[in-house]
Amino acid sequence: MPVRNVRIHDWQAALEREIPAVERAAYREAIVKFHYWLKQEGKPPTLDTFKEHVDWKRSYMPPERFAVRRKALLWYFNEYFSDSPPASETGSSQGAVKGPSARPLAGLSRHLVASDVPPDAATDLGASEWERALVRRIREKQLALRSEQTYRGWCRRFMGSCGKKPLEALDHQDIRRWLSDLAVKERVAVATQSQALNAVVFLFREVFKREPGDFSDFTRARKGRKVPTVLTQQECLRLFGAMSGTSRLMAQLMYSSGLRLSELLRLRVKDVDLDRLQMSVQFGKGGKSRYTMIPSRLAPVLKAHRERLRDLHKKDRETGLPGVYMPQAMERKWPTAGEKFIWYWFFPSRSLMRDPRTGVKRRHHVLDVTFQKAIREAARKAKLDKHVTPHTLRHSFATHLLASGTGIRDVQDLLGHADVSTTQIYLHTAQQTGVGIRSPFELLE
Repeated sequence: MPVRNVRIHDWQAALEREIPAVERAAYREAIVKFHYWLKQEGKPPTLDTFKEHVDWKRSYMPPERFAVRRKALLWYFNEYFSDSPPASETGSSQGAVKGPSARPLAGLSRHLVASDVPPDAATDLGASEWERALVRRIREKQLALRSEQTYRGWCRRFMGSCGKKPLEALDHQDIRRWLSDLAVKERVAVATQSQALNAVVFLFREVFKREPGDFSDFTRARKGRKVPTVLTQQECLRLFGAMSGTSRLMAQLMYSSGLRLSELLRLRVKDVDLDRLQMSVQFGKGGKSRYTMIPSRLAPVLKAHRERLRDLHKKDRETGLPGVYMPQAMERKWPTAGEKFIWYWFFPSRSLMRDPRTGVKRRHHVLDVTFQKAIREAARKAKLDKHVTPHTLRHSFATHLLASGTGIRDVQDLLGHADVSTTQIYLHTAQQTGVGIRSPFELLE
């Protein structure tokens, strides 16, 4: 039996149809992370690698989270890779969630197409008329691929919540009900609810060509702001000491320059000026650019890394690989710019990947999940009793600067914050709590 080419919108549509809304996010996370794990490890999707992935998750996940992860993966394989075709191909409309024993897992040894996540833009145009119109409008406005994926996901969830109601009958009451359900039933965060709101307003204004109406009285998600996790300088040293190679250099650069993860991964050779010890961050959050610093202690290591990149770039050119990804307008103006060394990724991936926009196989930058995994493993080895992510290094950068006396406006510029109030949260983490105050516990006899 030939292998089915499973596209991401196929199983996402099945999620909307078969899985309760409260479980969809967990299922989606489990499936996408399994695909990325296969890419990272360079392994084929066989029964053995499936078991290996599940065993790895079991080794560190809390039992209740692991149970959900295992259930999601079993559903995924039963839906697409068992010897029986999925319900969407047989015409079944029962919508029941298939349990682990609903169909045998004999088909696990069949290969899935992991390189098709996400799918090529030319063929991923949407499964319905309204979604195709949405995709067309998003691409006309040249929104980022991540924005397209996010908007499509939220709009599918909104349309799914409206059942079979005609498009022309959708109005502000449907939006109010859906946004309120996100806050009350699914208990999403404020930022998540705002993201959903932006997506559905875009759908009404840009696709349906009408105003959504007044839905401002929807139930809003509970607002709150968490104090960021910060490492001490000694903990940073322990974390770096538990890492090696390129991942260690990436962690050191992220901490020393205060970069966001996306900014670190998207660095080009031309952005790192080792003579002036400054870094150009292009198209950061909100499409803004800025400069930040490079410590002199890190310059020799970065210079050696750049020389190794020359060899890799030379091999890519000798093998005739397409140049690295370039923004569409620049690629039209300078078709060969992506082949130049100055535009090469400063942290390129070891393996080649398929460009989700064009389908071209080329070298991409290191995946975010690859670096996130490296940080988690290093934190475990360093025995840090904190929840450490790559963004923790950016929090630590800001906190340590303020603690050393750097002005808050300077820190704001280095971080690229639009509003100083965003930077002010680090004033709390930069100060030792209770300095000069004796706890009443000290007075107990």
